[in-house]
This record gives sequence, C-alpha cells and structure tokens, in this order.
Amino acid sequence: MSTGTLKFSLENISQDIVKGNRRSLARALSIVEDGGPDAVWLVRKLFPYAGRAHLIGITGSPGVGKSTLVDALISEIRADGLKVAVLAIDPSSPFTGGAILGDRIRMQGHTLDKNVFIRSMANRGHAGGTALATYDAARMLEAAGYDVIIIETVGVGQSELAIAQTADTTVLVLMPGSGDDIQAIKSGIMEIGDIFVVNKGDLPGANKTASEILASLELNPKGAEWKPTVHVTNAEVNEGVNLVWKSISAHKACLESSGQLKERRKHKLQSELSELVADIARNNLKNSLAHSPQVQQLLNRLLDREIDPHSAAECVVEDIYSEKRK
Repeated sequence: MSTGTLKFSLENISQDIVKGNRRSLARALSIVEDGGPDAVWLVRKLFPYAGRAHLIGITGSPGVGKSTLVDALISEIRADGLKVAVLAIDPSSPFTGGAILGDRIRMQGHTLDKNVFIRSMANRGHAGGTALATYDAARMLEAAGYDVIIIETVGVGQSELAIAQTADTTVLVLMPGSGDDIQAIKSGIMEIGDIFVVNKGDLPGANKTASEILASLELNPKGAEWKPTVHVTNAEVNEGVNLVWKSISAHKACLESSGQLKERRKHKLQSELSELVADIARNNLKNSLAHSPQVQQLLNRLLDREIDPHSAAECVVEDIYSEKRK
C-alpha cells in the first residue's frame, strides 16, 4: 500500500471515529496500541478532541473485585444518560506479549449497549499498572464522543501509582481482612486515592477496614478542596455502587470549580511527555548499543576494567547525541 493510500485510509478512520463509528474506533485503538508512525498520525489528527471526557482510574490489588465494580459502575453511568468506555489494562505474557484479556468476560452484560465500549489492552510490560499507549487510546475514545472513560489497571500493588498521573479521579479498591490492604495503608499508597472503596462488603471486617482507612485519611489529609470519601460496597449485587458514582461525580465538580482539573491535566501531560521522551531515548540507546562501533569498544573496555560504568554511560550519551546531529 502506498503512503498516499495509507494516509487516505487513516483519514477515513479519523473521520469515522468523530462520527462515532465503533469499528473504526476499534481499528484506531489497535493502531495506537501497536505504536509507530500511524499511531502518531492519528493522535495528531484527533488531539483537538482530547480533554472532553472524565477519566476515572480504578486501581487496587488483584482479587479485590475491580472488574465487578467497573461492571456495576457502567450501569450507574448509563442510568445518567452518559456514554462510557472502559480500558481494561491486562498483564502481558512475558513470552508472547499477549494479554489475558479476562476483564471483557466479566462485562459481557453491556455488549449490546451501543453507548458502552469495552476494550482490553496489554500493558506490554510497562511498569505502573497502565499501558504506555493508554493516553492515546483515551484520546481516540474522547474523539468518538464518550463522556466517561474508566481505566482499570493491571492490579500489581504499589507500582500502580502511575494511574494517579493518568486519571482525573482515582478510585482505590480494597477488600476487608486483607493483609495486603492494611500494608498498603501503612506504606503510603493511600495517597493516590480520591475515593476509597471497600468491596466485598459482605465479608467479615468490612466496616473495620473502612474505619482504618478513614483514620489513615485523617492523619494524612489530601487537601482542603476535596476530602476523600470511603464506601463499603458489594459490587456483585450492586450494593453501595450508586454512592461511589455520586462521589466520583462530586469529585469532578469539585475539580472544575476549584480549577484543579486544569492543573491535574497539566501534570498528566507533563508525565506523558516525560514518558515519551524516555521511550525515544531508550530506543536510541538500543540502536546505539547494537550498531555503534564506539559503544562496542566501550563494552570491551568495561570488561577489561579500563573504564567504569558511569564514565562509559556518559560516553554513550555523547555518542547518541553526536549521531543525532549528523
């Protein structure tokens, strides 16, 4: 396919996304997940439509019922007449790079609703519980007219702190009687949450866990504008989920009225810029390590203890920049 034909095809995809075409949206999400020039082209084309949706991050340890909670939240959001999309970030296989993609199975009850779009994405080994392409995927969904975008993270503990840099509202899900949850309270992961949910509230100790969270929040106040809320839910039977959605909506209103929403999104763009620059640097480094005769010489000198790793690293950086200037 020629470059002109390819661009025409991408142009059609971008136009169809703005019209709400789900098939084109699915194709675009695959493109941005794979990355490369086509993904960059689509992002540039659709970036003016970004910033329209409320991005909600759902995070927490594995087994706390994040997907069940998201499934219940979708019903609450749709009851308010809003279009909702879900990006479920799944762990990648270290061998094939593929994802487990189990979250879509739990949300099959919404598949016939044309105003609900659910997509699983592999994190491709990206640290932080989210995929590197999450930012761009959210933009495709915003361009397609979705009002609310839920990002459900992998669920790997404290490395999920990255979700707080991606979402407008972060919901931290815990469960009663879990040693990991109590440890999370002590270790500081609580700082990322705007809203706390103790799910599986039918289990013993649910109210005790909620009380411990409240006590922790009193010791570490998040700020004067918004005081994090704590909810006990049983998402399996949709108990308490409506209150979670009300808190999410109230948090958005607070961010907008206080001006914090713009500030949060500025920090989000700063984090994304940092990740993109680091990704470009990593790729340049790989190329330099693989193809640069100077780097190979440095490696030999390192093996012979003629130069230390810190000095060698400075030489590699100089080599990369000198190649870029040529």
